Amino acid sequence: MLVTFVVAYLLVTIAIGLLAARRVHGAKDYLVAGRSLPLYMNVATVFATWFGAETVLSVSATFTRDGLAGIPGDPFGASLCLVLAALLFARLFYRLNLLTIGDFYKVRYGKSVEVLTSVAIVLSYLGWTSAQLTALGLVIHVLSGGAVAFQTAIMIGAAIVVVYTIFGGMWSVAFTDLLQTVVILVGLTAVAFLVGDLAGGATKVIAQAASEGKLILFDLNMDAAGWWAMAGAFFAFAFGSIPQQDVFQRMTSAKDEKTAVRGTTIGALVYFVFAFVPIYIAYAAIVHSPELAKLFESEDAREIQRILPDLVLGQMPLWAQILFFGALLSAILSTASGALLAPTATFTENVLRPFVPNMSDRQMLVTLRIILVTFTACALLFAMNSKSTMYEMVQNAYNVTLCGAFVPLVAGAFWKRANTQGALLSFVLGIGTWLGATLTAPEAMIPANLIGFAASIVGMVLGSLAPTLIASRGHSIETALHQAAHPSGAHKH
Repeated sequence: MLVTFVVAYLLVTIAIGLLAARRVHGAKDYLVAGRSLPLYMNVATVFATWFGAETVLSVSATFTRDGLAGIPGDPFGASLCLVLAALLFARLFYRLNLLTIGDFYKVRYGKSVEVLTSVAIVLSYLGWTSAQLTALGLVIHVLSGGAVAFQTAIMIGAAIVVVYTIFGGMWSVAFTDLLQTVVILVGLTAVAFLVGDLAGGATKVIAQAASEGKLILFDLNMDAAGWWAMAGAFFAFAFGSIPQQDVFQRMTSAKDEKTAVRGTTIGALVYFVFAFVPIYIAYAAIVHSPELAKLFESEDAREIQRILPDLVLGQMPLWAQILFFGALLSAILSTASGALLAPTATFTENVLRPFVPNMSDRQMLVTLRIILVTFTACALLFAMNSKSTMYEMVQNAYNVTLCGAFVPLVAGAFWKRANTQGALLSFVLGIGTWLGATLTAPEAMIPANLIGFAASIVGMVLGSLAPTLIASRGHSIETALHQAAHPSGAHKH
């Protein structure tokens, strides 16, 4: 019965995605849904994209093992990212009327910075997308009772997401996100009440978490290395996830800039509050069934992510299983579709198109769909060869953009002196220092990502203020905004 429901739900999701594809008439529809989403759909896309497999399975399991101190990146850093993006960038991005985040680097710094930062952004999605495909494979593997091998299950899951994303793009993502948000909110809330009651009630669960020190976010007795590790995880999410195409797409898909700001902010707040629901469920599961803690002893870090699926399948009634796996599948599918579409858009528009400038709109659509399938294949290879938890996969993904794309984005938006030379030096020093520190001193007290982030800031300041050796190829932010507001006369200025 449970498997029948899951199959039916997947078929409904695919059907909605394919119906939404009827709204796609060009690249703008495919990438940003024609910039026409109302507030409720905008909120749903923000929440559903952020509320992914790592939130339900990995962040919750990491909390049960390490407490709040073990999850500074998500939900704390991730929620702050969305709020910062809404308050600092939503209006700017909307007014610039761009298709991708990579277009900002092109307008502000020129083709070289556009291509470099876009490659970094695309590569950062490998970890995030792989995390979702891994989770989808885990669900299919568990539901089949092990009959479907884990690797095969990952490939089946990837095929499902590709089918409904490839035709409708952002329109498919928007409509399926709306359905999936409702299923997530209803399903996980119901399961939380049930598991909490089995564990003796919310009061007992929270009291035990407090007594074991799980609710301490800042441990004053923590050593310096612990503080630095927390900072590294926090900044990876809070800053590294801002220069991402999925965040950009959700803001610029709104029907107007006010909706872009409100939708992203509300989505962030809903995400932050609701992210604690699976955390509560996972800890209540350990309180009810302490034997599940044995999963922490596995050499394969991914095993701790089985806490909730194993509990639900082993001890929950059928209706709870249906609600839980419906919510879990919704969380995975909504995030996975966005995680496939975002790098596809950035690579096609900002890495490939600069070298094929005369691509027609029809050719662009075909190319987008080819790249989407190609990127999915790359993410599959990554997923099947990684033994990291989904939380670790996502954090590592954001380190790329923290060190290579965040500083040029902020400087380009708010510092008039920022130029092409500064952006290039920021990228090279940031990525180079991060990789160098990762390879030569992985156990150092200060995390490699923070060293790379600091180097990126130094590179931007020195490069922008030093004598010009590399001519600036972009426009000031004022000029870019003027050209966006007066596109017919942009070439005259």
